[in-house]
Amino acid sequence: MPVVMDAERISRALTRIAHEILEHNRGLSNLALVGVRSRGVPIAQRIADDILQITKEEIQVGALDITLYRDDLMGASVGLAPLVRKTEIPFSIDGRTIVLVDDVLYTGRTTRAALDALTDFGRPKSIQLVVLVDRGHRELPIKADYVGKNVPTSRTESVQVHLRELDGVDEVLLEGKE
Repeated sequence: MPVVMDAERISRALTRIAHEILEHNRGLSNLALVGVRSRGVPIAQRIADDILQITKEEIQVGALDITLYRDDLMGASVGLAPLVRKTEIPFSIDGRTIVLVDDVLYTGRTTRAALDALTDFGRPKSIQLVVLVDRGHRELPIKADYVGKNVPTSRTESVQVHLRELDGVDEVLLEGKE
């Protein structure tokens, strides 16, 4: 399986994204990060850590579970209970700029579900999207504001993100590549 990003490349990409967020938003006032469970949460925390290193200011970080908002679970067979994890947004999102963080952008359906879930918690001033990997093949008109790496893929391939917080290693793999 080809390694698309190793630990060093992931770290550099997230530091670059932290700088881009600061530049685009001209600082941290009224800004918060919300990671999509599960891998978006540690990515959001790492970006927050990078922002702290750069500015010496902390930024609030939340975690969003989108399980019940996914359209691919609507037709699931009776008896299949989805694993619902906890949403933790310990701050108001009303009137704030929310930076939504996920690991991979593919069809856009996960992002749509995250937008639906997020707006159930309030009305942000705006929402920006960070993804570690954009692999293309959009089915919905969704585009990330900040991208760690664009990885062109075929529909038969899959992108696997492994993070040390959950998997013990930092790497992005491309599976199914001939």
